This record gives sequence, C-alpha cells and structure tokens, in this order.
Amino acid sequence: MDDVIEASPVPPESGGNQAEELAYRLRQQQLITEFGCFAFKRHDAAELLQEASRVSAVGLQSEFSKVLEYLPEEKQFIVRAGVGWKPGVVGHARVEGDLASPAGYAFKTAQPVISNHLSKEDRFRTPRLLVEHGVKRAINVIIRSGEDCFGVLEVDSTDAGRFTDADSGFLQGFANLLGVALERRKAELSLRQALDDQQMLTQEISHRVKNSLLIVASLLAMQRRLSARSEVQTALLDAEARVQTVAQIHDQLWRGNDVHSIDLAGFLNDLCVLLGASGPKHVLTCDAPPLSIATDRAVPLGLIANELVTNAFKYAYRGGSGAVRLSIKAIAAERLQLEVSDDGIGLPSGDINKSRSLGMRLIENLGRQLDGRIVWEDNKPGVRFVMTFPK
Repeated sequence: MDDVIEASPVPPESGGNQAEELAYRLRQQQLITEFGCFAFKRHDAAELLQEASRVSAVGLQSEFSKVLEYLPEEKQFIVRAGVGWKPGVVGHARVEGDLASPAGYAFKTAQPVISNHLSKEDRFRTPRLLVEHGVKRAINVIIRSGEDCFGVLEVDSTDAGRFTDADSGFLQGFANLLGVALERRKAELSLRQALDDQQMLTQEISHRVKNSLLIVASLLAMQRRLSARSEVQTALLDAEARVQTVAQIHDQLWRGNDVHSIDLAGFLNDLCVLLGASGPKHVLTCDAPPLSIATDRAVPLGLIANELVTNAFKYAYRGGSGAVRLSIKAIAAERLQLEVSDDGIGLPSGDINKSRSLGMRLIENLGRQLDGRIVWEDNKPGVRFVMTFPK
C-alpha cells in the first residue's frame, strides 16, 4: 500500500458493544480492499508476502504474523515473510508441517485453526518458534494458489485475549486474496517465460534461416563463376545480392532482442557495407538515423534499397566510378522517406514507370507491399529516387 495503514480499532472483548464490533469488522474489510489494490499493482513475490504479513497483523491487532510456505520434500514450512520476529527468522526458520502442529493441521485439513491458550493446548504441540517469542495464542489459515496449496498465513499474539470465528473469517478471506495474487503472479511469470521461449525460438530460427540463405548465396556465386555467359553471370549476381539482403535481415533478428522490429540505422548501414564491397570503385554513403520498423516491412525495404544501389552501380556511370547516396528519415509521426540518388547519366529515355525490367518490376511490387508512393526525378546530373511510406 502506498499510504501508511492506520491501526484498526481496538478488538472488542466478549460482551463489548455492537458499535465497537462493527467498527472493528468494517476496518478489517477495508484492509482487505486496500490490500487487493496493492496486490494488483505489485508483482514482486517477496514484497507481496511481506505486506500480507504486515496487514494481517494490523487487522487482528497482533504483534506477530508470518507467511509459511510448505516445502513438500522437507515436509516442513519455511517462514517466507513476517513481522515482529527476531532477526534471522524470516527466510530461514522452519516450522513442523505435520498434523500435530497448528500450521500443519490447517494446511492438511484446509480448516482454520484457532489456539487461544497454547500453553494448555492438548490438540497440538506448540512450535518452538512461538515459545521463544512468548506467543500465547495463534490463528492459522490455509493459502491456496489456484489448484495448489502454497502454505499457511498465521497471526500470533503475546496477550491473553482471544481470536474468534469472525477473526478466522477475516484472515481466511485475506489469505484467499493473497492466493489469487500469487496465482496471478504465477500466470504472469508463465506467460513471460513463454514469450521469452518464443523469442529465443524465433531468434534461433532466424539464425538458421540466415545460414541457409548464405548457403544459397554461395551456390549462386559458384554457379555464376562456372557460367561462361555474361548475361547469366549478371542474373546470378543479382539473385545472390537479393538473397544476401534477406540474410542480412535475419542476421539482425538473430542478434537483436526484439524479433518484431529492427533498427533501420544498423540494418541499412550493414547493407551498405555489403553493397559497397560489391562496387568498390564507387563511393556509397548511408544516412540512417536511429529508427525502428516492423520486421516484415524491413524485408521489402531492404530489397528495394539493394535494387536501387546495385542499379546505380551498374548503369549510372557507364562503367566508370561515382557516388551513390542512400538516406532514410522520418517526415511525419508515422511516415518515412527513403531516398537513393547518384550524379550519373540520368534517367533513360521513355517512361521509367513502364519499364518491364526485372529490377524495376521488383521495386514497383515491393513498393506496393509497403503502401509506398514512388517518385523518380532527373537530377541533372543523375537520378533521384524517393519513396514515402507508412512505418
């Protein structure tokens, strides 16, 4: 709870007036409500259990309380959280879990156990931990977490008062709420683990896909070197570059923490390094500030960039050398602009939008996948390609 909880009204003794009794029980219900709000906001188990201990002690106006987690292999409880105990108890002390202990009986029978006179108790032995702290009375209720039984919530007191059935009702309701909070946390952890496993699996798949694509690229390169026909060599070189572009995206997915999006700056810079190696006589510059894009949109974008740069290398300078520039930037909250330009011979004659070359058709089709608006401009000198598209 964010605010300090004020103490409950003094517990009414037997025969007390109804106003005192009503105020006391209403305060207990308020504590349950406030703890429910606290549990909804918190996810740390230790913090949750400690606050449950504190508030249950406040609700029953007692000095001591503790959350006992049952350890099946040891057949004992461990004190996971608590208030009032000497240093070294919480997190270390063990309590018997058999039917002869109050906590063990409550756990095994799922029935609340009230012991108002531990020194005279003939149903159970008094746990040593309670004797060491001078506890005279105790109340134990089971904590259920889904289908499992987590342990026991216990409140203890050193005074000679008495716990009532109404008190056990309050404490059991409180323990039930704690159990729901623990179950919710368990479900969240399971979901988080499933998502982590899915991400790890996706990264592993991306790693394997990348390796497989690089094998395909190597086979294409081998076939290109064995071919004697220049047009076949050119076609295989283009196919090799396209496969390597897709492999580059999967390489980033494998190395990144987010399989759903990709950093454009890193991706395009790496792509430009790869493309620059294939056109060493040209100067390729890349301007890509930190931007993220969905992975399924990065693939067509990378292929478009690959086509534009390789086309500029091949045709812009008629076999000579020159500069090619690639940039991407945000032009609105949800729109990006890709630009590739050169200082070469300019656009070919005729309507470039009607070109039926494989590269141009690929750019057109990939642009449609991105809902992009494509503009070709004659820079005089050179060509400027601009595509705006939503993220």
